Amino acid sequence: MIGIFLYLCKKILFMKALYDNLEMLLSQTSLDFKRYLLPKIDWTDRMFGIVGPRGVGKTTLILQHIKENHTLDNTLYVSMDNVYFANRPLHEVADEFYKNGGRYLFIDEIHKYPEWSRTLKNLYDGYPDLKVVFSGSSVLDVLKGYADLSRRALVIRLQGLSFREYLQLFHKITVPILSLNEILTHKHKDIKQTIVSPIRYFKEYLQKGYYPFGNSQNFRERLNGVIVQTMENDIPAYSNMNVATGRKLLKLLMLIAESVPFKPNFNSLSKLTEVSKNNIADYFHFIERAGMIAQLREKTNSFLLVGKVEKVYLDNTNLAFCLSETAPDVGNLRETFFFNQMKVNHKVYRSGKADFNINNLTFEVGGKSKKQAQIEGLKNAYIVKDDIEYGYKNVVPLWAFGLNY
Repeated sequence: MIGIFLYLCKKILFMKALYDNLEMLLSQTSLDFKRYLLPKIDWTDRMFGIVGPRGVGKTTLILQHIKENHTLDNTLYVSMDNVYFANRPLHEVADEFYKNGGRYLFIDEIHKYPEWSRTLKNLYDGYPDLKVVFSGSSVLDVLKGYADLSRRALVIRLQGLSFREYLQLFHKITVPILSLNEILTHKHKDIKQTIVSPIRYFKEYLQKGYYPFGNSQNFRERLNGVIVQTMENDIPAYSNMNVATGRKLLKLLMLIAESVPFKPNFNSLSKLTEVSKNNIADYFHFIERAGMIAQLREKTNSFLLVGKVEKVYLDNTNLAFCLSETAPDVGNLRETFFFNQMKVNHKVYRSGKADFNINNLTFEVGGKSKKQAQIEGLKNAYIVKDDIEYGYKNVVPLWAFGLNY
């Protein structure tokens, strides 16, 4: 009897600790700034996941939703990196929560829990009126385990800050989201009274505006930690690599950073990194999924085929400044920014005569002195210029594409 009593006491104390932790987190969660993805999510779905690169704000997004829409009567948030779960199975906590009236379970860092995919599947099948939202700092592990959940749960990807979001978060400048068509028809001119000197803000965004912790005094160190953790821990854990291979991946990323944008030469990269040529393509895929690079492909006529990789970029411009020992190439930064911002809402492909193709529209990216020669004779073609505040005719300022989400 004493053993049972102690067991029940431990369960009660354990649940109380979880609720106390949630109350503390909610008290520290601000609602002043909300990510673009928050209103797009259908929170009534029975189960779905939020994934994305490390450091882009997945936990904050979930806590904001809880704070605005739930009470602690039937809601619980848990993180799988919490020491509480070292000896406590997740399914037991979920069962206890459900039996006490719980109906909304939010699970963070789900990839850190052993056999998490099977556990989520069992929760879905065993508790029909329990709604579960899960997230993971490692997009790799979540996507790997997703096969067991493909008929049960959607997975939604969260991108880093757009230029528009950066303006709101760091400078309290609020501007509306503009569609691609609105950007191309110069609707950005309507907000010129709101954004004074957009180029000044844009230069800062390129260096430290993509991540929500960009205003941190130790931003570069924190971003470097994200890079190392992703390359040496996340990817190796996903593909059962050893530590030495993880370090080779980091070396590969450094080589990419020095060369972007470039068309990968697997033979050359294999020699430089001491990695088998047959593995390079897979490694590029892993690194892209982890949010470290972006591969620009040619467009195909089949939904089943993936186009050939034509160029490789770093995923965002902040990575370029962090990984480069010297100032990054300005032409590379321009193309990286355009690709990064537009791929959130559009399929971006290589253009045969210019830089990019979106919805059969052609884009050539360059500085303010860029001429029309590259797109001469092409229909629906645009010059995207850096270092200009506002556009005219088929000339559009580069920064305006950062208002897309």
